[in-house]
Amino acid sequence: MTLIINDVSRIFTSEDGEKIAALSHISLTVNDDEFICILGPSGCGKTTVLRIIAGLESASAGSVTVDGMPVTHPNPKMAMIFQEYSLYPWRTVEENVALGLELKGMKKPDRMAAVEKYLDLVGLSGFERNYPFELSGGMRQRVAVARALAIEPSILLMDEPFGALDAQTRNRMQHELLRIWEKTKKTILFVTHSVDEAVFLADRVVVLTRRPGRIREIVTIPDVRPRDRTGEEFGQIRRHLLNMITEESELVQ
Repeated sequence: MTLIINDVSRIFTSEDGEKIAALSHISLTVNDDEFICILGPSGCGKTTVLRIIAGLESASAGSVTVDGMPVTHPNPKMAMIFQEYSLYPWRTVEENVALGLELKGMKKPDRMAAVEKYLDLVGLSGFERNYPFELSGGMRQRVAVARALAIEPSILLMDEPFGALDAQTRNRMQHELLRIWEKTKKTILFVTHSVDEAVFLADRVVVLTRRPGRIREIVTIPDVRPRDRTGEEFGQIRRHLLNMITEESELVQ
C-alpha cells in the first residue's frame, strides 16, 4: 500500500485573525511495509502532518492519497495511536481492544477471536479481564497497539506513543514494536522527539525544519536490525540528526 503526501501545506487562523503557517510544501512517498520516523524541533508540525494523513485535519493545500484514493476523512485502512493511551477506564482490556470491532458490527465470537490473537501478539494474554488502572504505562500502551491492530489497518500512525514512559520501559517498547512490525508487515509513520528512538526504529527519518515545517532532509538508516546503539555507525547518524535538530531549535529562539 503506497501513501503519497503531495505538496501539503497547512495554515491556521488564530482567534485574533492572524494567519499562522504550520506546514509548507511537504511531499513524501511512503512504501508498503516501510517504517518512517518524523523528527523535528518542538512546534514544527509533526503531529499536524500525522493528523492530516489520518484525515483528522484538512490540508490548506496539497493532497494525501492511499493507493491513489484521496484521504478526506478517517480511513479504515489507517489507525492512529496517541501518546495518551486513550483507553476507556470502565472497559476491561479485552473490551477496549474489541471496541473498533464492535463499531464495525463484527459478531462477538469473531471479535473475541481477534482480541485473543492481538493480545497474544502484544504479550498481554492473561490480562483480558483487567482494567486499565491495574496496568503499567507500558502495558496500557500495548493495549492501545492491540486495539489499533485488531481492526487490521494497513498503516499505523503513531504520535509519540512512548513519550510518557520511563527510559527503561520505552526501550523495551521499542523492541516490542519492531517485533510486532516484523510479524505484521504494517506500514508505520511514527512521530518522535527522540533522535535515538528514530535511529533505532526507522527505515528512513524525515527531518522537519522549524515552523512552518518543511522537509529539511530524509535520512536512510542502514537496514541491519537489531541496531547497536553503542555502534560507530549508529552514533554517526545520531550526531548528524541531532545537529540538524539543534540548528533548527536555535533558529526558533
